[in-house]
Amino acid sequence: MPVTNVQHDLDALTLTITADFAAPVERVWGVYADPRQLERVWGPPGYPATFVDHELAPGGRMNYYMTSPEGQKFYAYWSVTGVEEPSGFTFRDGFARDESFEPNTEMPESSQAFDFAATADGTRATYRSTYASAEDLQKVLGMGVVEGSTQAINQIDDLLAS
Repeated sequence: MPVTNVQHDLDALTLTITADFAAPVERVWGVYADPRQLERVWGPPGYPATFVDHELAPGGRMNYYMTSPEGQKFYAYWSVTGVEEPSGFTFRDGFARDESFEPNTEMPESSQAFDFAATADGTRATYRSTYASAEDLQKVLGMGVVEGSTQAINQIDDLLAS
């Protein structure tokens, strides 16, 4: 499994997931740069993602929804704040109210930093989420963000091998 470490720190308001992939940095970057590839791995198994908008550029917006096995749609967005191809990107990640992709202000928004670094065996990916408060971090932990993110990231291996 690619995920090798998961740490959350309520004092620092962070959740950090580390994963190692047997593929070069450029190939891992390509998963996030191509919405059709990203759809295959974003979201845990059984909750496929559909990216309606995908602009991986500073100031860009990525709107998507995940569909549950029962057909319920969960809307979300990324507001891209920085891009350093192929070593990573930063963005604001939030829940959306509905298909309008307007932020759901009742749910936490986080700052995300996805970093990709070459290793002797491929790529180490570090996914760091920072929340505005310990309550916000605790809320997403209670919603299963660790389990869902781990399952989603672990799907990347099969995509990289194809």
